[in-house]
Amino acid sequence: MPEKPKEDTFRIIREWIEKAENDLTNAAHTLKLGRKCPTDTVGFHVQQCVEKYLKALLIWYGTDFPRTHDIGNLETLLGRNYQTGLSPEVVRRLTGYATIMRYPGTPGPIPLKEARQAVTIARRIRREVRKLLPQGAIRRSKSSR
Repeated sequence: MPEKPKEDTFRIIREWIEKAENDLTNAAHTLKLGRKCPTDTVGFHVQQCVEKYLKALLIWYGTDFPRTHDIGNLETLLGRNYQTGLSPEVVRRLTGYATIMRYPGTPGPIPLKEARQAVTIARRIRREVRKLLPQGAIRRSKSSR
């Protein structure tokens, strides 16, 4: 199978990044509700942001990935290319925000402090992954604006 042209790869990465940015924006703005904040929603969007940034990086490295919300699986696929530095417990918790916390009958709400920490984690991963991606994959070309 012929290799995709670089610009095509950049476009796909930009699409993943755009969705990740939307998730981070939603999480951060929802936190502004303070005590009325639906923290499960913050957690969901944080997990989605992290997942999409890791998938963008996998695309850059040419690594196929399955349909998964499992942050640990994505880290494993990245191997030495990038590790989040998060403890296994935090990785499980992030993954749970997308898979467990979305439905009724789950453990209690995410504490507001934990939701704030989750957004901080997402911002750190965003920053680190963006440093690993080529600028052409992060910035939109003039024709796509």
